Amino acid sequence: MKKLAVCALLLGSVFTIGTALAAGNKTIVTVVKLAGETWFTRMDEGVKDYGVKTPGVTTSEIGPGKADAAQQERLIEDLIARGVDGIAVVPFDPPMLEGVLKRAMDRGIKVMTHEADNLKNTQVDMEAFDNAAFGAHFNDQIADCMGKTGTWTSFVGSLGSLTHVQWADASAANAAKKYPDMKLVSAKNESFNDANTAYNKAKELLKKYPELKGIEGGSAVDVIGIGRAIEEAGLVGKVCVYGIGMPKDTSRYLKSGAVNGISLWDPKDAGFVMNKIAHMLVDGTEFKEGMDLGVPGYTNMHVKKGPGKGIIVTGQAWIDVNKDNLDKYNF
Repeated sequence: MKKLAVCALLLGSVFTIGTALAAGNKTIVTVVKLAGETWFTRMDEGVKDYGVKTPGVTTSEIGPGKADAAQQERLIEDLIARGVDGIAVVPFDPPMLEGVLKRAMDRGIKVMTHEADNLKNTQVDMEAFDNAAFGAHFNDQIADCMGKTGTWTSFVGSLGSLTHVQWADASAANAAKKYPDMKLVSAKNESFNDANTAYNKAKELLKKYPELKGIEGGSAVDVIGIGRAIEEAGLVGKVCVYGIGMPKDTSRYLKSGAVNGISLWDPKDAGFVMNKIAHMLVDGTEFKEGMDLGVPGYTNMHVKKGPGKGIIVTGQAWIDVNKDNLDKYNF
């Protein structure tokens, strides 16, 4: 326990293992992309809630101090050494974790992942929804706002962040199919999950492409930086901005009109469901098509084979937020 806590501290994690080895309890640890980011702070609420509500299970969340696959790998190595029962992972760059997740499973640790449907070395990957449909939905919203004509661009946390790339690619494909008068430029700008980086990149793009009419954000903090750049440039109402985000974090820009809308799934619900799935793996519970995991958006799960020996389970959990319904969401 001391070794694990020290490693988390060295990596800048604000999450700790806590009292992870209560007598007789199964231990499940969630490893996220980045400690301290609002998205994962909210996810931690769901992680803890599952542990509180489920006898015989102790849950906790940890993450590196910077979005970095190598730091995630070191955290997982420590969990393997500790011999936890289950690991739930939100990978920053899924292929980079193939080796360490295989080592975990070879040691008898149950492994589930989230936002990583290309991973071979996972027993269950959980997706909150169909990622291609989510990306197309972003594009439809931007297209309607832009009048289905003009220049637009997209952001991702990184080119290794699988779901971000899936959304951006699906958005581009949707535009190519449905909106011939829209022109995509400089696609998939990397923000590295940093709002200041997104802000600076957005400023560069607005200068390089003065005709830019639409921007799509892929990381949960992209729209914060993009919205700030839009406000400073005096372009509120002239550039359409949609992306993933957290309601409270984005509220200022939604209210000002610098960001037109966000779409998301509640990270708290995802954290709860991830730990439920990890617990099911630990207990040897069967996964069935249409199963109800007891959380809205996860009550009719689609189950299919993954790229390795595991499976992918998919819900229907996305929500749209704009200035008109913002007050409904207190996170």
